[in-house]
Amino acid sequence: MSFRIRQPVCRRWWLLAALVGVLALGGCATGPRFDTQDTLSTLTPARVAMTDEAAAGQQVVWGGVIVNTRNLEEATQLEILGYPLDRRQRPRTEGTPQGRFMARVPGYLESVDYSPGRLLTLTGTLEKTVTGQVGETPYRYPVLGVDNHYLWPREEEPATTRPRFNIGIGVILTN
Repeated sequence: MSFRIRQPVCRRWWLLAALVGVLALGGCATGPRFDTQDTLSTLTPARVAMTDEAAAGQQVVWGGVIVNTRNLEEATQLEILGYPLDRRQRPRTEGTPQGRFMARVPGYLESVDYSPGRLLTLTGTLEKTVTGQVGETPYRYPVLGVDNHYLWPREEEPATTRPRFNIGIGVILTN
């Protein structure tokens, strides 16, 4: 009589669990995947506002906090306070602001979704600068013709740090 040694079942389950874990972590990596190869990372909204049209036609990836949303006939105009981007291309609001800019997004964007305070990352072509006002102060805004944009999800309330233990039976009542 011969005996065959079988591999433990737990090894196969461990491999399956590791594969599921890797796939789950990949799903957590949210955010835009804008190609930055042909963009100028040294251009900031403040620098472009000072150069007076010299940067027109340049490709950039900018992000920031929405200040104002205005729906026009053919596009939506967003006023954005620019911030540096982190490695995920998310605006780092703890950093120093880089100036304001206008973003012209083709089509209609719902102003409730694109409301003041929301974070946005955009890629596009610098078109021109326009003169406007911030309060009573004149201001020069670079205008970005948007190719792609990503509206970051709202920040969720931080979870409580207290441990919680629940024991019980759940009951669902239906009508």
